[in-house]
Amino acid sequence: MTSGRPRRRGPRPARPGPARPGPPCLPPAMAVPGQGAEGRSALLLKIVMAGDSCVGKTSIVRRYTEPNAAAAFSSSSYLATIGIDFKVKCVTLNGTRVKLQIWDTAGQERFHTLSTSYFRGAQGFVLVYDITNLDSFQSVTSWMKDIHEKAGDEVDIVLLGNKCDKESERVVPKHKGEKLAWEHGIPFFETSAKDNVNIEDAFSVLTKEILEKKSWVLYDLEVVDLNESKKRTCCSF
Repeated sequence: MTSGRPRRRGPRPARPGPARPGPPCLPPAMAVPGQGAEGRSALLLKIVMAGDSCVGKTSIVRRYTEPNAAAAFSSSSYLATIGIDFKVKCVTLNGTRVKLQIWDTAGQERFHTLSTSYFRGAQGFVLVYDITNLDSFQSVTSWMKDIHEKAGDEVDIVLLGNKCDKESERVVPKHKGEKLAWEHGIPFFETSAKDNVNIEDAFSVLTKEILEKKSWVLYDLEVVDLNESKKRTCCSF
């Protein structure tokens, strides 16, 4: 017997075993972080819906994130959001891959403190009123104040006058929405979640404005769930 370790005469054959895990199962538009335009990582943007209850915030979010779910918009009645919910949509704008995390907040007064607590850290807001509800339009200024107090004066906002499919019930003229948006220096659209009018355009304009200001954060594989005791990866979406 010879002492010492035996000489290795060639490369050791690979041991059979389970395959090494591949990259995480991200949504198709965000398949591999770091392989976006010019090798940059994909970006995560936090967008928050704001406005009074029953103005159509949830319907707008669903229309934007689930455009093929036409059956969801065939009914004219919707349940008010209880607390907080969010949806995710991946988009590519000007070669930049972006993951939008859209938070749908409750508009009822009893949830006001909870809803506005989610304003912090947001890069953009979709502020919605109902063209058939004057009170919801008059509340816009109050919502603007909450947004600036919680998220800062430089945050990007788009104003939407929703339910423009109900022209016969209109009580807020379009020019009033345009004037209010002009006074605050923000984009304005009249939208219809039911008929899919200007929904895509509104989110695209908001996202472009955020990217132009570079007020974004790098994409993170872990997304905070509504239950703080748990975390879920993007594979859960």
